[in-house]
Amino acid sequence: MRLEGRTVIVTGGASGLGAATVRAVRDAGGVPHVLDLNEPPDGVDGQRVDLADPEAGATAVERAAERHGQIDAVVTAAGTDSCGRLGDVDPKAWERVIMVNLIGTAAVVRAALPHLERTQGRIVTIGSTLGQTALSDATAYCASKFGVVGFTRALTAELAGDIGVTMIAPGGMETAFFDSRDERYKPPPDAKLNDPANVAAAVVFALSQPPGCEVRELVVTPATESSWPP
Repeated sequence: MRLEGRTVIVTGGASGLGAATVRAVRDAGGVPHVLDLNEPPDGVDGQRVDLADPEAGATAVERAAERHGQIDAVVTAAGTDSCGRLGDVDPKAWERVIMVNLIGTAAVVRAALPHLERTQGRIVTIGSTLGQTALSDATAYCASKFGVVGFTRALTAELAGDIGVTMIAPGGMETAFFDSRDERYKPPPDAKLNDPANVAAAVVFALSQPPGCEVRELVVTPATESSWPP
């Protein structure tokens, strides 16, 4: 599984699964470029950008292409959440989840398409087991990830034979994603969560397939994932 010299945009690459993907891409010989609200990891090229702003995301993709000369792949690992009952979640916070997780994903992919067409590149979107299983108090996140599932499957049909498209659906991972939640929305102390490096390895596996072979969808969860199967 090698990505020698390939430029890979990783949204959300400053932390969590995104940062694990950056490390996996580098280990495979690739050149990651991070788009994130926060600074990229030390020694990694990137840009600070709010992916809730579609125009800013698209502009950042063009800057990445100018810096590296080409784009070979995009991994949309940026994600956020706002838990609570629909009537209790601040509308702006609810809408931001949709903007980052779904609209931001589509904006970055759209901007990258001309570059990926030239390189016969690949797209990996990050869905979730909650893109196929619905939970109470998760309307924003479920809506965004169900949207990513539909977006990715339609994009797969649209780009078949031109650009490879894969959706990775992770279960719970040991990241800071849960840190800002109320205690009732955090995994219990005995929860067995996945190492994000395991999911990042699946991302590299999808990116490194030979021409003409594509991994369409992968679910990567802890063995005791409570939200899978649906």
